[in-house]
Amino acid sequence: MKTKYLDKRGWRRLLRSDYREKIIHYEDEKILVGLLDIHKVRSPLTVSILDEKVKVCDNRYSWLQILPEKRKYSITVMYDARGKVLQYYFDINIKHILELGNARRKDIYLDVLALPDGRYELVDEKDIARAVRRGHISKKQYDFAYKAANELMGEIDGNFERFISLAEYCKKMMK
Repeated sequence: MKTKYLDKRGWRRLLRSDYREKIIHYEDEKILVGLLDIHKVRSPLTVSILDEKVKVCDNRYSWLQILPEKRKYSITVMYDARGKVLQYYFDINIKHILELGNARRKDIYLDVLALPDGRYELVDEKDIARAVRRGHISKKQYDFAYKAANELMGEIDGNFERFISLAEYCKKMMK
């Protein structure tokens, strides 16, 4: 299990960026929202999702990070330099700490990547299997991660628009 900070402290790819965050309420849910404005990177980052190559980090891109207090996942919405959504990146987490200036999550390896049209895929299954073999997480935590990921994928199947609306609201609140 890894502790990951929303402000991306220590990420060597970033040469110059700004980060700000606030706590909001959306549909009776407490959420910490962070906005990372990426001004300059050492090198762009391109990932493969559903056999498509998607550049998700480059100069003038931004990442909106949504950390709901009670959910088993966090969301990073990645935008290009024109503000177009590139992907929704869902991290499966054991715990969220909504502490302004020190917001973080306990990441449990498994992730779900979704394109703006709602198509998605489960990723990092080799990473979570390796973590169990090496004793970094328990079988119970492994099962928790898969259960949370399957519930999330059911939510995406059932109403992906819900995530789009949440992201739009969070982005608006950061302006």
